[in-house]
Amino acid sequence: MPDFSIAVTPADDLIDVPRRIVVRGAAPGETVRVSTSTVRNGAEWASSARFVADAQGEVDLAMSPAIDGDDYGDYRGIDAMGLLWSQKPLQAGKRDNFHADVTAPLVTVIKASGTQGTAGAELVQRLAAAGVTRREVREQGLVGTLFLPATPGPHPAVMIVNGSGGGINEPRAALYASRGYAAFALAYFKAPGLSDYISNTPLEYFERGLDWLRAEVQPLDGFVAISGQSRGGELVLLLGATFPQKVSAVLAYVPSALVHSGQNAADPAVGREGPTWLLRGQPLPHQWEGNRTASWKPFDEGPSPHRHELAMLTALQDEEAVARARIPVECIRAPVLLLSATDDGSWPSSVYCRMVSDKLAEVKHAWPVVWRDYANAGHSILFPFVPTTQTTYAHPVSGRISTGGGEPAANARADLDSWQHAQRFLRDAVSQHKLRKENP
Repeated sequence: MPDFSIAVTPADDLIDVPRRIVVRGAAPGETVRVSTSTVRNGAEWASSARFVADAQGEVDLAMSPAIDGDDYGDYRGIDAMGLLWSQKPLQAGKRDNFHADVTAPLVTVIKASGTQGTAGAELVQRLAAAGVTRREVREQGLVGTLFLPATPGPHPAVMIVNGSGGGINEPRAALYASRGYAAFALAYFKAPGLSDYISNTPLEYFERGLDWLRAEVQPLDGFVAISGQSRGGELVLLLGATFPQKVSAVLAYVPSALVHSGQNAADPAVGREGPTWLLRGQPLPHQWEGNRTASWKPFDEGPSPHRHELAMLTALQDEEAVARARIPVECIRAPVLLLSATDDGSWPSSVYCRMVSDKLAEVKHAWPVVWRDYANAGHSILFPFVPTTQTTYAHPVSGRISTGGGEPAANARADLDSWQHAQRFLRDAVSQHKLRKENP
């Protein structure tokens, strides 16, 4: 019998690459416990599950079902990367999936124990491939970070905006750059030199960001996509409709079909029913404005964990207010990717994506529209092989505790499928953009 050991293949690669984890040298039919530990931005996250060794004394996580998830309880059945997404923080309240420095790798220590002893191995996940460059941008009033691929350009470009947590989405930009895109993570609040709140954000700021990105990186065939999640998903649909000639593709993660008020990210002086977006100095009509049915009570006074979605559903009952606040997605002149979740606790992203999809079908949108709606998943759709267990948390601006919804396993499936579709969508969009330029 071979020595008791763990093999990870590949041991060191980008975060979106699946790994093969195999324990060898166990006694046939014995129960083997496999556990993981990862330090994420200074906090330890851990997971554990038990498996039964096969007739050769092996436990291959791609083929062996987890027979229980110990105290962690979320990982069942066969999933090669289940021990990654089922991790939980040992210190309550920690939410960081990545280091503050996204160029630093995440190192997961894997341990196995059984009758033949113990064994260990390391699994390294990287957001930034070798040679990817990172540059802080503080010019023309813009605040963000530009990541460029290691290979010579020109490259297609993507501008990434965050949701109601604000800040700079460096992890997604670093991964895009690792996959061949010039990626600009643009902050618009809760970042150095910017407001702490989403209220009264001018859309011209993002237009300036698009113009700066084009001028700075000279992207392949002038291709610039925009990607955003949650409030950022609302924003990228709005930008595509407002500046259609400047947007080559739209990737909207759990977006809204409507313009919303400031909500949980609002300036207290403006209030959560105050405006979010300005155009030419004027606030855009939003869903809560003059809405005869909207009520915060289902969220504020509903059962714990509170679901923000329940308040949003009350506002949808006023058809006139909805019509006033609807984002004119028919003005978009580019392919659109919509990603939603059926158990979205933050807002009804499935309903919103249906509204967008129906409108684009109605007007016979001349570009591809791809919609993926994830059953039993929640609001937090990221990219593969990160923890998905924290569905209830304090909002980073308001501090209100609520749930984004979703089951951890369903959230993990959404993370993987959405990233696969996002990459395919962008490749197709780049090719179609080139054809349209060559054959106007």
